[in-house]
Amino acid sequence: MKIKSYLKPQCGWSMGVRAIMDKYGLTYEDLDIINNPDIYAEMVQKSGQPLSPCVEIDGIMLADVSGEEVENYMLSNGLVQPNEEEASAPTNAPCSDEEHAQQASQPVRFF
Repeated sequence: MKIKSYLKPQCGWSMGVRAIMDKYGLTYEDLDIINNPDIYAEMVQKSGQPLSPCVEIDGIMLADVSGEEVENYMLSNGLVQPNEEEASAPTNAPCSDEEHAQQASQPVRFF
């Protein structure tokens, strides 16, 4: 499979997608949409919308998805086999209030 994941460096939803990729031992491109405006523009152009995460699997774009939705897509289409391994992060949740507070204390980077 060729997988391109358009993700934020720190985001509960993005961490959920990464956790699913790790759970199944998948190789994927982790594309930073926050620190690279060209990658963000590519995501918007390909997905037709501005929300993330977006995951492209073998040319099929899953737009504004959670890790849980990515996992369900891959299982439903026989791209991965079920396993009992636990994901390393919540797969269907935003950042916690504590994570948002920590992020707010860090400098903001503008393009």
